[in-house]
Amino acid sequence: MSKRDAYIEKMKLQLDELNAKMSRVELKAKEAKEDARDKYREEMDKLRAQSKIAVAKLDEIKAAGEDSWETMVTEMEKVRDAFTHSFNYFKSQL
Repeated sequence: MSKRDAYIEKMKLQLDELNAKMSRVELKAKEAKEDARDKYREEMDKLRAQSKIAVAKLDEIKAAGEDSWETMVTEMEKVRDAFTHSFNYFKSQL
């Protein structure tokens, strides 16, 4: 397995895990009081948007050639870190 393929697999696993955690937290948010539910729903929409951005960035890396994918790693990690930070903050608010 190439370095690129290993990185893509690692990043995909991290994003999949974060999305699974997000789904579990979403279930908790649905159990919240009605006034808090709207705020949670709004935050979940933001998290879903960040997830889509992260998946799109990963797709860009997948499509990049062996010689150019490494230049995209920093941006991918920034997107993933922002998504992770937002998720952890949201989770702490439940």
